[in-house]
Amino acid sequence: MSDHPIPLRVYYTVFGALLLLTGVTVGVSLVDLGPLSTVVALVILYFMHVRYSPRLTWVFAAGGFFWLTILIVLTMGDVVSRGWFVLPER
Repeated sequence: MSDHPIPLRVYYTVFGALLLLTGVTVGVSLVDLGPLSTVVALVILYFMHVRYSPRLTWVFAAGGFFWLTILIVLTMGDVVSRGWFVLPER
């Protein structure tokens, strides 16, 4: 039928593994691991094959984390500074 070199079974296995690992990621995020939280977060280097990817992939992965850091810093800056100014009542 199809001359595709990879059998569908491989795709279904990868899909199942990704669903399982996504569930594990969500589960681990609900547990306070203390200093190991950073270690668990670094699993992305291997889970997403970034470790063995070309440097351009590293640049885009780092850019994504940099952008996430900017968003978190700006959000936390807003949350922290909300009580600094009192608006006059009308």
